[in-house]
Amino acid sequence: MRARELVEELHRRQAEMYAGGSTDRVVELLTDDVVWHVPGASPIAGDHHGHDGVVEYFRTRRRIADDSMRLRPGAMLTEEGLVVQRVDGTAVLGGESVDWRTVGVYRFEGGRIAEVWLVPIELQKFDRVWGAGA
Repeated sequence: MRARELVEELHRRQAEMYAGGSTDRVVELLTDDVVWHVPGASPIAGDHHGHDGVVEYFRTRRRIADDSMRLRPGAMLTEEGLVVQRVDGTAVLGGESVDWRTVGVYRFEGGRIAEVWLVPIELQKFDRVWGAGA
């Protein structure tokens, strides 16, 4: 699977997972030593390492959002083993409907996702959003 299709498949599987589905289908797309970088000071911030760390990050987001999180993938740029994609999101957090804007940077090894940098467009808002439901 090419990098572009791999990220598209990741978002399809994440949509299922964030709606309450299994994390297993997402993990299949990740290297064993994957790292997921999330900046800021919210409960989801940090560098999440390996399948266990990344799955815990997914589960924390899903728990905070009570399975209400939805992602809207946007424009994508691919070049030399990297994909950069705008991905906006919505959820009901702390009883309030919220939205955020991010850019994801994806690096690949051996046909799987090895590293992801989540880059919020407005970091302070992103921290408020993800701190509200914690």
